Amino acid sequence: MKTGRVAANFKTLNLGDVPHSRNGKHREIVSMILRDLDELRDTEALRVPLADLTDTKENVRSALNRATRKANRNVATATDQKFLYVWNAARRDQPTNGK
Repeated sequence: MKTGRVAANFKTLNLGDVPHSRNGKHREIVSMILRDLDELRDTEALRVPLADLTDTKENVRSALNRATRKANRNVATATDQKFLYVWNAARRDQPTNGK
């Protein structure tokens, strides 16, 4: 008996076997930075060696920016020739220096 199905161009699988989360290539370094930011004092910054990054500093900063916006966190970054610096920034709606 004919089913009327046309041969598929691609393999199929059950929906239960489809991954529902994305682990981007920057996930590990961004997760490490976010965990370390949780432990920082207000007067401290992280100093991440650029040589330890698996991609360009611009791409890692972009991935970090996406992750912090998603988590509703406010961080700041800076770089020089050897390091990426990251710290918790005061939120715009929060007073600074007790004012």
